[in-house]
Amino acid sequence: MALNVDQGVSSVVPQAWTHKTNPDEVLCDRWWRTGPDSFTVTACWPEAHSFYLTRHGLYDPLLLGETIRQTLPLISHAAYDVPLGHQLMWHDFHWAVSTDALAAGDASGEIELRVTCSDVTYRGSRAAAITLRVEALHAGASLGSARTRFGIQSRAVYERLRGRYADIGAANARALPLPSPAPAVPVGRENFDDVVLSSADSANRWQLRIDTAHPVLFDHAVDHAPGMLLLEAARQAAHTLAHPKQTVVAAMDTVFSRYAELDAPCWLQADPLPDDLIGRARVRVVGHQNDKDVFASVVTLATVD
Repeated sequence: MALNVDQGVSSVVPQAWTHKTNPDEVLCDRWWRTGPDSFTVTACWPEAHSFYLTRHGLYDPLLLGETIRQTLPLISHAAYDVPLGHQLMWHDFHWAVSTDALAAGDASGEIELRVTCSDVTYRGSRAAAITLRVEALHAGASLGSARTRFGIQSRAVYERLRGRYADIGAANARALPLPSPAPAVPVGRENFDDVVLSSADSANRWQLRIDTAHPVLFDHAVDHAPGMLLLEAARQAAHTLAHPKQTVVAAMDTVFSRYAELDAPCWLQADPLPDDLIGRARVRVVGHQNDKDVFASVVTLATVD
């Protein structure tokens, strides 16, 4: 069962609970309980970020993804008795935003997440899997919504499941050389160091660029490609199919099947889907490695001026 934390009492978010090493990358700042399995988390988006860029006058929508990503360990540690050092595993992640509510400029970067947890399964006294539903607000206005489910494993269980891949140092030592980046402009990037796709030998197909030295995507050493890297790859692939139209991601529906390892090429294939009901373009991006699917994401794109 959830820990007995006083309802309505606001607490500062400890950096360790966000699983970020660089304090400048911590987005969540306060949290409090609003019910037995409901919480509010506040965050502050920076005016300028080195990776999640403000473009077309809009905050990067993947800032919402990263804010929710930080909320997963926060709620696990704060409210469901999960010790530090346990491993979180994303099963799926579905989110949508109102692009109008992403407007930067006069609006502050104050974000509020109203979180409801359900389908909580336990192993002993601690949670082993949780579904989060999130309603997000930006400066008091509705920003969007999300649903995600993730599992939690102790380090000992994780090491048994991962086998030789659990050794972070060894996994990084086996990492493939970094391939050359695809052109930056079509993927919606300004800096080649932030391009996570490498052009392949056929249209709409790329090799994932896993730069383990990237200061944001690899804030700390891990034994596999992080989920936020896979979301960024799907976003860049979708932008490429839409180019030269100017677009922004309005929704992503992603299922994670297995870890993307560092020692083998991970290939991404993007294919257009029929537009959604309000005429927005959709792209399905699938990542596969060693002849097995790693993840699949349907990316919805809104056109901007």
